[in-house]
Amino acid sequence: MSGKKPMKMAELMILRIGAKFLIPFILLFALYVQFHGDFGPGGGFQAGVIFAAGLILYGLIFGLDAMKRAIPARAMEIGMAVGVLLYGGTGVLTLLLGGNFLAYDVLDSHSPMHGQHYGIIAVEAGVGIAVTCTMTTLYYMFAGRGQS
Repeated sequence: MSGKKPMKMAELMILRIGAKFLIPFILLFALYVQFHGDFGPGGGFQAGVIFAAGLILYGLIFGLDAMKRAIPARAMEIGMAVGVLLYGGTGVLTLLLGGNFLAYDVLDSHSPMHGQHYGIIAVEAGVGIAVTCTMTTLYYMFAGRGQS
């Protein structure tokens, strides 16, 4: 042993500054993947994981307490439910409008093509929200082990 103490994250300025620079771009890329997903590769799941990775990077660099102050665990729990309700609610809405479950064309009676677009956006948004919140909640649970 060399007798050196490991550095605390607060002392690692390069990582902190690098994270402050990268996190907004990570979140922006997640939004790009989310809204480009119906035209190419990507969509709700991929965007949700990328967005959660940006949030988790914030937690790793600045600490779990700082992350929980920025985004409370309760907000993540509510987000998980909202994501699932948005996905399922889109399907229920298509049933109420006289179509099959998740048959998006009934969402716009004047243009079924627009209905398809609206439905895909709603479902993918629900998936993205649910995945982001679930992954972040898992990080909260694992990072907070032993803290009581």
